Amino acid sequence: MNELLIEGRNAVLEALRAGHDFESLTVQKGLHDGPVNTIVREAGKRSVRVEYADKTRLDRLSGTGNHQGVIARVSAYEYAEVDDLLAAAREKGEPPFLILLDGIEDPHNLGAIIRTANLSGAHGVIIPKNRAVGLTATVAKTSAGALNFTKVARVTNLAKTIEDLKSEGLWFVCADMGGTVMYDLDLKGPIGLVVGSEGNGVSRLVREKCDMVASIPMKGEIDSLNASVAAGILAYEIVRQRR
Repeated sequence: MNELLIEGRNAVLEALRAGHDFESLTVQKGLHDGPVNTIVREAGKRSVRVEYADKTRLDRLSGTGNHQGVIARVSAYEYAEVDDLLAAAREKGEPPFLILLDGIEDPHNLGAIIRTANLSGAHGVIIPKNRAVGLTATVAKTSAGALNFTKVARVTNLAKTIEDLKSEGLWFVCADMGGTVMYDLDLKGPIGLVVGSEGNGVSRLVREKCDMVASIPMKGEIDSLNASVAAGILAYEIVRQRR
């Protein structure tokens, strides 16, 4: 399945009101009439980030040439709920193992992490709605089919989601260079692995919600790993300890 392009004011407004998952919403700069204001207001209610661009850019994005100043990209993939991920663990009779991503913007990284999640036995992936890539066609292609078998939930507030999952008995470990070497941590039992972006890592607020901070031993001259590689290394340390 691919990303859907929705153009025109009525079509975009209907998609918002139907609760579709928006990857992006682009509005032409300078348009402030009633229908456009309604679209922007509805987007705000649903935590959809609005981007503004000039008409030339919308013309380039448009597939019909009749965008009326509004274009939306909507995920063609259905997101799961966080409860669905926990239910998947219960169905297998296993302690929950979730991977939470804080600010991953590269669709290739997200696709690779979803593939790792599937192969490592994680019960699902959680991503934030804002400032992060969603389930695009590139993500699906990079996952090499894993997206069809791995549940992905999208949440408004990652830090609050961690708090909610703690009440379900999960412990959380985040990846960071300044943490304890991963081999020295107890990563068994119900666990959430939190991985941040290459540029900024895990945000301060999310890191503060985590119970442990794990670092990956590195001996080279550079000081960081690609986010999907780091996720894979830590996921398989969790697999090793859970065996």
